[in-house]
Amino acid sequence: MIAGELRRFLRDHSAVRVSRSMRDTAYKVLQAKERLTAESGREPDIETIAKHLGIPRQDVVFALEAICDPVSLYEPVYSDVGESATVMDQIGDTRNTDEHWLEQIALEEAMRRLSEREKRILALRYYDGRTQMEVAKAVGISQAQVSRLEKNAIRQIKKNMSA
Repeated sequence: MIAGELRRFLRDHSAVRVSRSMRDTAYKVLQAKERLTAESGREPDIETIAKHLGIPRQDVVFALEAICDPVSLYEPVYSDVGESATVMDQIGDTRNTDEHWLEQIALEEAMRRLSEREKRILALRYYDGRTQMEVAKAVGISQAQVSRLEKNAIRQIKKNMSA
């Protein structure tokens, strides 16, 4: 009867709907965690619980995460006189920063100013990963000309991006 009540509680009091099999796994993980704690006198780690239940480690982690209450991104994690830090302040997107977007826009603008021939050479070299000799054959010019055009195009991009 108690086991049934625990299952019902886990099912009905979760802010996010989780599959029945995941909830059942979470229930088994919690039971195993309690049993192993009672036996050893200390809280078991994820690996120990997984071995005890005979399930993959990641299933234990997923099950425990599935029954955790969600946290608001605006939940304060630190508060001082007049200042507080939220979860949102603690996590950051290092790839999509304002600087990244500005650099991307500047690069696209600099690339638009190149001739079609220079764009094609740079695309073959840096997007397709071809050598200067391969680019020379594809475009129908010498390797030395590819080198000169590539160098000039890169110099022009740098100049346009810094302007």
